[in-house]
Amino acid sequence: MGLFDRFRKRRKPGTLRGSSNDDTDHLMAWARQRRGVEAYVEPKTTVTETTVVLIAHDGEWTRRRVDGPEGARKLGRKLGIPVYDVALVGYPRRMREYTERQRVLKKRAQRDELGG
Repeated sequence: MGLFDRFRKRRKPGTLRGSSNDDTDHLMAWARQRRGVEAYVEPKTTVTETTVVLIAHDGEWTRRRVDGPEGARKLGRKLGIPVYDVALVGYPRRMREYTERQRVLKKRAQRDELGG
């Protein structure tokens, strides 16, 4: 148990964590530092609240919780970016390609680190 653990708010087991100002701040800063950003709203599940995935022109992406679909649309309006429902349109190919490139680069770096 950490020194400050007793001061943290404790949630009941089985309750979902909602979005926070940190989530919103991260999304805002991330989007402002990249170009061609689009937002993809992911529906609430039994495990997580509604989330939004921001995807840049090159496929780089980030995901955070938002205050429901309306919170994602509000964020999109604030940033001036399009907002899509991932259940209707799916994820763009560039996101999958970016993730694959990162996996290959990580694997290559690990191999080089081992001297192979």
